[in-house]
Amino acid sequence: MPTFRLALANVPFAATADQSVALAQRAIHEAAASGAALVCFPESYVPGYRAPGRPLAPPDPEFLERAWSLIAAAAAKGHVAVILGTERLVDAGLLITALVINNDGSRAGFQDKVQIDPSEETTYVCGEGRHLFQCGPLTFGIVICHEGWRYPETVRWAAQRGAQIVFHPHAHVAEPNSYRPVTFADPANSFHEKAALCRAAENTCFFAMVNYAADGSPTTSAVIRPDGTVMCYQPYGKAGLLVADVDLSEATGLLASRCKAYA
Repeated sequence: MPTFRLALANVPFAATADQSVALAQRAIHEAAASGAALVCFPESYVPGYRAPGRPLAPPDPEFLERAWSLIAAAAAKGHVAVILGTERLVDAGLLITALVINNDGSRAGFQDKVQIDPSEETTYVCGEGRHLFQCGPLTFGIVICHEGWRYPETVRWAAQRGAQIVFHPHAHVAEPNSYRPVTFADPANSFHEKAALCRAAENTCFFAMVNYAADGSPTTSAVIRPDGTVMCYQPYGKAGLLVADVDLSEATGLLASRCKAYA
């Protein structure tokens, strides 16, 4: 099975919604130049994650359609697939979602955030359903932030159905006086990066997590091997692409396939 080159866009928060589109286009161009077949962005990168102290205009479906079209055009120009953290309005309310764009600019579909954090309930609603996507030889799934940290079954669902990589776009910023890590999965740090090691090892799949580049962030972008060891990670708070070549044959899904479901 061939090696697959992926890129994780460890990008800063954009000052405006329009800037988020411009920064995403630039990162796609850089990913294409690196030879990556796919680039993944953090949670809700366009127009931005809606959190206290980070004012954004109300959700705008027209802006989103225009943004998605511009980003799809960049994907087609660079011949690179994109996992775009974004949002979308449905009858029930505002969803956190990931739009998957094929390398010809067509849309493969959405993976909505199914499990939201309690702190998000005043802003977002839960989505429904899980999906698999394809990019050349790669079959992949997506879990978004909270659901990947705390709900192992969201990753197992994809691995049991043939996903070699599960991508984990998230938004994780420093809290006041919080620990500032410099090495991945530091024992003094929070549980989050240890959970990433578990998601890979317990399913025998790659786990690729991607965060914003933010000062003091407790997590960073990283690729975890199917044996639960760290393949590579981005220096904390440093903007840029993390590019990795993964051997898809290592992702057997063995342990995921052996997990029985109980009523």
